[in-house]
Amino acid sequence: MNNALQKSVLVVHGPNLNLLGGREPNHYGTLTLDDINRQLKEKASSANIHLETFQSNSEVELIDKIQSAKDKIDFILINPAAYTHTSIAMRDALSAVKIPFIEIHLSNIYAREHFRQKSFFSDIAVGLISGLGAMGYLLALDYAISQLNQKA
Repeated sequence: MNNALQKSVLVVHGPNLNLLGGREPNHYGTLTLDDINRQLKEKASSANIHLETFQSNSEVELIDKIQSAKDKIDFILINPAAYTHTSIAMRDALSAVKIPFIEIHLSNIYAREHFRQKSFFSDIAVGLISGLGAMGYLLALDYAISQLNQKA
């Protein structure tokens, strides 16, 4: 558990990301969600950052997790997955908690089907990383760590 002085990052993984490693590897790569989470936790630990990960296929659970982060979490990394294109409720939750966040997508959503090219999150995010596979999570964490260290 993190102490009051230690900064904290929440990584939120949306629907179907629990299937990574076997799901459409041409779009999403071959790493599993556990592989990605392990890499993130190692990087965060070496930077003295508390990192929590959460995955759900349920929009309600994702919203509840985001809301519960208020006043506890310093930065959010989120891959909303399919909810990117549909969830105004998750957008509203992120706006309400006022925690800076980076939107992450394993595949390049702008090189995919037309319906995947609209995000309800990008305009309120600190930044967007799309199409860099699992490395996108690590790059987002690097940025979050640098921002949190500047504020420390």
